[in-house]
Amino acid sequence: MRVRDESKVEAIYQQALKMIVEEGFDGLSMQKLAKAAGVSPATIYIYFKDRDDLLLQLYQIEADNYFAYVLVGFDPEMDFATGLSVQWKNRAQYMIDHPDKAHFMEHFKYTPLHKKCVLNRGRPFTVAMERFVSKAIENNELVKMPMAVYWSVAFAPLFNLVQWHKAGRSIGGEPFSLTDEMLQQTLGLVLKALKP
Repeated sequence: MRVRDESKVEAIYQQALKMIVEEGFDGLSMQKLAKAAGVSPATIYIYFKDRDDLLLQLYQIEADNYFAYVLVGFDPEMDFATGLSVQWKNRAQYMIDHPDKAHFMEHFKYTPLHKKCVLNRGRPFTVAMERFVSKAIENNELVKMPMAVYWSVAFAPLFNLVQWHKAGRSIGGEPFSLTDEMLQQTLGLVLKALKP
């Protein structure tokens, strides 16, 4: 049995991420990936069953890293406004600091493979978010609504601002750079919309 060489696995992950961001999912071939990572194609198949397995594992790693980052400084027992503010800052900072990883995760969600991902049930992020939301509803800080509605109101404005920041322009091509003041102003409006 061959010992797993973590440096080779990491090189495969990094090159796969780079190729996907630069060329899209269709641009990722195992031959090109092997060459870019400095390994033989056979080496890739030692660590991954196939291309789909590689993509699923890469997504799970990146998603776990992202969710761990979102939880930094966050406590599900925080009041709703404070907790949502921490999440917004963490999410924005991660997406700005790690644009390639954020790009990969966003686009992966729209592939058929995303349905095969391990659900986050029971994971620290999901447990913390479920507690945070249910406590906010109990404390009359948040109106009860379907999770999809909550997520759309609570986070879509943030993701939009970050996308504009990364592009350097907003509606009509206007130059745009996200400031903390803009982030707080938008968050204030979101909090008003979510209050009972």
